[in-house]
Amino acid sequence: MARRRWRLALGVTLGALTALSAQVARADAIDGNWCSAEGKRMLIEGPAITTPAGTQTQGNYSRHNFTYQVPASDPGAGKTVSMALLNENTVHLTMAADAQSAPQSPVEVWHRCPPAVISRLVPRTES
Repeated sequence: MARRRWRLALGVTLGALTALSAQVARADAIDGNWCSAEGKRMLIEGPAITTPAGTQTQGNYSRHNFTYQVPASDPGAGKTVSMALLNENTVHLTMAADAQSAPQSPVEVWHRCPPAVISRLVPRTES
């Protein structure tokens, strides 16, 4: 019986450490699911992004920054979106005519989506 409890405790501990290490690994990167206060969502996975309109496209990725040109099918088509990871749960986003105009553009604050929202995110596939 004691051996069974020890195995259970070990399993729970290893599971918790695995979950924690996955959280820490992504915490210092812009990758992940992001939600705005207005209910918009986006997903960044390396250079791939699912935009708030649901379009899958590519952008310029670095660990703490991401930029992309808004696809023709999305609102704001042709504009440049620039994002900077402020901390592990917050991104500042600007949309401007070009990268040089971004510093003068209004800043949108986005936060990591809670798990309940992540499970409902289904990217739209392009036809």
